[in-house]
Amino acid sequence: MRIVELNENTKNNLQKELLKRSPESYGEYEQTVNEIISNVKKNGDKALFDYTLRFDGCRIGKDNIRVTDGEIEEAYSQVSPEFIEVMKRSAANITRFHEKQRRNSWITTQENGTLLGQRILPVAVSGVYVPGGKAAYPSSVLMNVLPAKVAGVERIIMTTPPDREGKVTPGTLVAAHIAGVDEIYRAGGAQAIAAMAFGTESIPKVDKITGPGNIFVALAKKACFGHVSIDSIAGPSEILILADESANARFVAADLLSQAEHDEMASAILITTSRELAREVSREAEVFASGLSREKIIRQSLENYGYILIAPNMDEAVDAANEIASEHLEILTRNPYETMTRIRNAGAIFLGEYSSEPLGDYYAGPNHILPTNGTARFFSPLNVDDFMKKTSIISYSRQELLRVHKDIELFAEQEGLTAHANSIRVRFEEEEKS
Repeated sequence: MRIVELNENTKNNLQKELLKRSPESYGEYEQTVNEIISNVKKNGDKALFDYTLRFDGCRIGKDNIRVTDGEIEEAYSQVSPEFIEVMKRSAANITRFHEKQRRNSWITTQENGTLLGQRILPVAVSGVYVPGGKAAYPSSVLMNVLPAKVAGVERIIMTTPPDREGKVTPGTLVAAHIAGVDEIYRAGGAQAIAAMAFGTESIPKVDKITGPGNIFVALAKKACFGHVSIDSIAGPSEILILADESANARFVAADLLSQAEHDEMASAILITTSRELAREVSREAEVFASGLSREKIIRQSLENYGYILIAPNMDEAVDAANEIASEHLEILTRNPYETMTRIRNAGAIFLGEYSSEPLGDYYAGPNHILPTNGTARFFSPLNVDDFMKKTSIISYSRQELLRVHKDIELFAEQEGLTAHANSIRVRFEEEEKS
């Protein structure tokens, strides 16, 4: 891995390079995506079936687009019992964590007759997109679906592309069943996003779409936002490790590669105050990479977006981490809890050498759907609130409105909205005459 000194110039250059990975940077695909969305919106199932044949090589129709209970039973027979039990334990941890996020509706009343409150309800229908083939991750099924279940969403549908035989990845089906998905449809790509956003004869329109996907899926979610709510427009995965001389170089190297193996656009960065650790991590990363199944992807990822930055002190290291605002942030310092208090921007923080990033990906419970490309400065991990909608409640007595009506009328008149003012004034015409 390349080792460079951390300074304003290298930090700025790094941020510019990382931002190039954003789906926002791939506008050349937008026309294709918009054409697909328009076609599905206009022609419904016909367009959806045509695209499935064209892109997935699979012929589907109204009779077989929905996955059957029998197929789910078959999937269970194709997944090892040990893995099924692990998924169940993971699902229990995810559910338990997200249950802490639930909030209730509330109302406050005052003696003057004022009633104010907020009604909090789940969306009615949520849709989750799940990639197929080598990019099928059962863990993402659990992470997308279980917060919606905890929120109380009544109907959760899933779309996922079939293979050429029309089959759906068995692990995906088992995870969906464990999580409680109500309906599963064979559909992938931008056309599946459009189907969920606008509805077709076979796939219902949803209120919220979550889930990862390729650039076409990401741009389709972006284009459909407003017609439907989405989780985010996620970019490639990333990890940043803050470490001092106390860190274990083998652990650091292994954790960096755990994200580099996702794809060639993934980012793996170490910021350390120790020059010796930097050299050791670089050596260990080379050793590990040579023995891993995705070596080619790892090496390309590290070549593109792998960095070891040597900071003059931990204050500078922390400042850089906050500016990069990484999706995953590991803190491997003598006192990781103290270091954490200075972190403002990160999707998820992992403290100490026995809290490596895959713990969050699969098992601990917090959601692994996290903000990327610096958006942790203003976005949060997927959570129960993402599946809730809030409605304000307002009720005033006549006596209380009488007390404040002049204030409201003045405000409306200052904005030139005389009908607003009249809507209040008309209620007190008799008082004005007397």
